[in-house]
Amino acid sequence: MRPDSLAQTDRKQVKVAISAPGPWWRDAVIYQVYPRSFADGDGDGIGDIDGIRSHLSHLADLGVDAIWMSPWYPSPMADAGYDVADFRDIDPAFGTLSEAEALISEAHAAGIRMIVDIVPNHLSSEHVWFKKALADPAAPERELFWFRPGRGEHGDEMPTDWVGEFGGTTWTRTTDPDGTPGDWYLHLFTPEQPDLNWEHPTVRAEFEDILRFWFDRGVDGIRIDSAALLFKDRTLPAVVEGRPHPFHDLDEVHDVYRAWRRVSDSYPDRALIGEVWMPEVERFANYLRPDELHAAFNFDFLGCAWDPELMRACIDRTLDAHRAVGAPATWVLSNHDVTRHVTRYGRTTTTFSFENNLDGTPVDLELGTRRARAAALLSLSLPGATYVYQGEELGLWENENIPVDRLQDPMYARRGHSRDGCRVPLPWSGDEPPFGFSTAEPWLPQPAEWKDRTVQAQTGDPSSMLELYRSAIALRRAEGGLHEPHMTWLPGAPGVLAYARGAAFACVLNMSPAAVPLPAHRSVLLTSSPLDGGDLPPDTAAWLRLAT
Repeated sequence: MRPDSLAQTDRKQVKVAISAPGPWWRDAVIYQVYPRSFADGDGDGIGDIDGIRSHLSHLADLGVDAIWMSPWYPSPMADAGYDVADFRDIDPAFGTLSEAEALISEAHAAGIRMIVDIVPNHLSSEHVWFKKALADPAAPERELFWFRPGRGEHGDEMPTDWVGEFGGTTWTRTTDPDGTPGDWYLHLFTPEQPDLNWEHPTVRAEFEDILRFWFDRGVDGIRIDSAALLFKDRTLPAVVEGRPHPFHDLDEVHDVYRAWRRVSDSYPDRALIGEVWMPEVERFANYLRPDELHAAFNFDFLGCAWDPELMRACIDRTLDAHRAVGAPATWVLSNHDVTRHVTRYGRTTTTFSFENNLDGTPVDLELGTRRARAAALLSLSLPGATYVYQGEELGLWENENIPVDRLQDPMYARRGHSRDGCRVPLPWSGDEPPFGFSTAEPWLPQPAEWKDRTVQAQTGDPSSMLELYRSAIALRRAEGGLHEPHMTWLPGAPGVLAYARGAAFACVLNMSPAAVPLPAHRSVLLTSSPLDGGDLPPDTAAWLRLAT
């Protein structure tokens, strides 16, 4: 049911009005919707806009401030919609542009802002620009991409030996109209995703116009995919350790985001949020300078091990880097590209990286769930914005039992790791698949064991993950200290993270193997798991009202 009652609408509008002073993105709770897997409104087994609209009340009840929508544009789906054929329309599998506009309007009526995903590094090979570039070697559209002659006597060797972001090669050779082999084109991802030439003014002007197109339709923010990859060294050098990378984080990229910032600043209350994978904190912070992006994803936190010293160091490192440029930190536990954290935290090795494939290694789901509950209270009480990936609020784990013939992720063929396990459709109701997601078989199979993880099964159960998230987000909204920009570490036993936000609020997370006493407090506001008498058990977090 869509949130069209006066009471719901008024409540959510009040939520926006009472949120922290300053820009909304600085401490928002932002929910990532993966459209193919959220809810299916037309019964074809694929999620769509109508399904999102019909379940908007779930997001309103959860209390989120904004939705980040993964790509919903026309696409051949070679890479789950990140191969975009037209940024100004909606893929028919998801609906229509008018339905997207209706969703934006309905979300706003419920007090929820909208963020859309823009993919600037590449287009789909079905985009009109690239089709023209392929059809004629003399076409001006060739200058919009990276076409280069091959090496070797007959040009039959790739221009470089660069390895792609999914693994594998990064060049594909074309065939000229007369049937002879032609130039090669660059694609850091799949061959269906040709890289754009960001040195060309037409490319820059096009994307600035795309931003205006969506801002004009009421979109509140732009999430920028692979934000650090846009520029390439024209000399095409080899990747050599210790030397500047030929296509990661070239300085020229910052001029693009300064121009984008000028566009966003011409609209009220809009935000630019970058996907920036960067090992050096200082280089990461460059994207958040006052005239560039408003925020960027914190992958350091996402990949951090379940270890008190490493976690504290990660939090300090994050806050220091953002403080230096006056930007808000972000806290992310999962997204559409990474193994769900219930599964990660249930393994012996609790970190995540694309290079360290742990698929199929043993998982203790009870342990992983307990830690995920504690991590929710951690991430929702740190200074900055928190991102919630759909299904995280239900405690979903990674489905690592998808038959190989059902996998659709192009990364699987290149790295032997599929991201499809975190993209499985949500369970809404009922005791067996498709759990209310669709009236047809879902595009990816759901574990039968999810029958206890549906929205229906968890609603009203005070011990459920869903009610924990609802309670935590409601408390976060009401707590003045959680809208302040700072935190103060409190003394604690070894293995315990404790910090105050403001004068009256504290979060305590026990990552040690034994229960520990809680610090002096006036009352317990919320715990991720039941207390052991008055002590905080291992892998448990508590929100406390401090005595003042």
